[in-house]
Amino acid sequence: MAEQTQYEELARQLSAIGAVKRDLGRILPPECPTGSATVLTLLGRYGEMRMSRLAELLSVDMSVTSRHVAHVADRGWIERSPDPADKRSRILRLTATGQEQLDELSRRTSRLLADRLSDWSEHEVGLLIALMDRLRESFGDCRPTPRPPHPPPYATAQPELTTRTPA
Repeated sequence: MAEQTQYEELARQLSAIGAVKRDLGRILPPECPTGSATVLTLLGRYGEMRMSRLAELLSVDMSVTSRHVAHVADRGWIERSPDPADKRSRILRLTATGQEQLDELSRRTSRLLADRLSDWSEHEVGLLIALMDRLRESFGDCRPTPRPPHPPPYATAQPELTTRTPA
């Protein structure tokens, strides 16, 4: 098992992934913000699905999912049709235009990664893919894990609060 200092460094490195994600976000077309690109990517990867499933995969509230879906639907990138099993629900699927948009996003992303990782060997890129896949797998579907209920306040000793004074 890794040592505590390795986990601390890993946490710092994972925080720095935000810079990579921001750079990837900058290459998106103005009409396709990150949330929309993610919706297209998930539908491209998993196929048609209910909005509730999309919300699970996005790990966001249904109202946020609805805004993303409305944005991509308004552009004709997805269609929403009644779910035959439950007429109150909608099935989401990519349209041909949505697939074209997804293909363009993929080309842009691939070009940026090829540029940024041009000094990496094929082996190093493959290793990164494998390790990131394993990391994601270790976290499951990345939904928050249920936490045990907090013990009542009287059950634990309360730490003494201290205040800092400016030096």
